[in-house]
Amino acid sequence: MPQATYAPTELTAHTSSKQLEIAFDSGERFFIPFELMRVYSPSAEVQGHGPGQEVLQTGKRSVSLIGLDPVGNYAVKPTFTDGHDSGLFTWEYLHQLGANQAELWQRYEARLAAAGVDRDAPMAVKKGGGCG
Repeated sequence: MPQATYAPTELTAHTSSKQLEIAFDSGERFFIPFELMRVYSPSAEVQGHGPGQEVLQTGKRSVSLIGLDPVGNYAVKPTFTDGHDSGLFTWEYLHQLGANQAELWQRYEARLAAAGVDRDAPMAVKKGGGCG
């Protein structure tokens, strides 16, 4: 079964409400909080290099965007105020974030609870390792 493809018709970063507004050619429109984008960044720094290696992101409630650069005709690369800039957000990934916000927030809150931290806790500093 071929994967659906999504093409944006509008893309606006709303810095005051800290949301990315994206409209698709399907007629769908989403307002994706910058915090949700940041904690679900598709970068290896956040997702790890395989299942179970995800790095729980905390302290991102006040994160905003300082840049949003196009990558070809298929993605954007945001630069967040906390310095994170290594995630490429494809149109399909942004659609997934927008369409599944409630489930993603619940999953994030469950991961926070399991770790015994809240979303405003400072990020834990890891020693050694790294993503190369």
